[in-house]
Amino acid sequence: MPLRALIGKLRQGLAKTRARLTEQLHDLFSRGLDEATLEEVEELLYSADIGPTLVARVVEDLRTAVREKRLASAESPLAFLEEDFVKQFSSVDTSLHLPTEPPAVILVVGVNGSGKTTSIAKLAKMFRDEGKKVLLAASDTFRAAGIEQLLIWAQRVDADVVKHQPGADPAAVAYDAAEAALARGTDVLIVDTAGRVHTRTNLMRELEKIGRVLGNKVPQAPHEVLLVLDATTGQNAISQARIFQEVVQVTGIVLAKLDGTAKGGIVLAIQQQLGIPVKFIGLGEGTDDLQPFEPGTFVQALLE
Repeated sequence: MPLRALIGKLRQGLAKTRARLTEQLHDLFSRGLDEATLEEVEELLYSADIGPTLVARVVEDLRTAVREKRLASAESPLAFLEEDFVKQFSSVDTSLHLPTEPPAVILVVGVNGSGKTTSIAKLAKMFRDEGKKVLLAASDTFRAAGIEQLLIWAQRVDADVVKHQPGADPAAVAYDAAEAALARGTDVLIVDTAGRVHTRTNLMRELEKIGRVLGNKVPQAPHEVLLVLDATTGQNAISQARIFQEVVQVTGIVLAKLDGTAKGGIVLAIQQQLGIPVKFIGLGEGTDDLQPFEPGTFVQALLE
């Protein structure tokens, strides 16, 4: 997607966050830049769920710039914040790391209701648009409705599905899907999984078994483990991420439903607090509404 179009889509998706954050920042900065204003700025950034450590660091940078008289106009503080936020994430690698020899295997985890199934469909559509052959594995076998939902989305994005009956062994589905991917010359295999974090021990065993089965069929698989989080849950999304970090080696975050929250700053908090890169953001219900996350473009759309 061209950069102008991407920024436009981000601006639209972040409208709720921007309305709450940027307009109030403008109002605060128009009053001047004394200590009371800076404290209000800090509280406002907290309210956007940007995260306390990152907020403290950026506001202290702003405080130093004010003290050293490096801000020339009322617009300068906002531009300074934008530049500083981008600087904090300049070294973050948000790209997918997939093998040159297919099939690439992506394991997708996350709690039920987070937007996991729709995010899988959007990922599949992204790869299909690149001309790749995509196969989905319905390894969330504990929800019959989840399997049916995946089948419906797969049909929309022109992807095949390997499934068993509800209640089947999830690892067996993953095994059959890996075999099918190899036999059919599939470019990308995306594996859905159950999202039952309240049974953490069972979840760990299940995901370990799926990972072991995939690795036995495809060298070094899974190549990416993407955790889908619901942006509307705010800081609770970070709590979920910590649980999955204990269970599986998460390589990237897919932050869904970002268009439905006024706390879009959670994107920055997740990367800063967890050390896991946000690789994709969901900005709507359509199959084209999953965008690769690029910190500079995101911050520009948030604070422009």
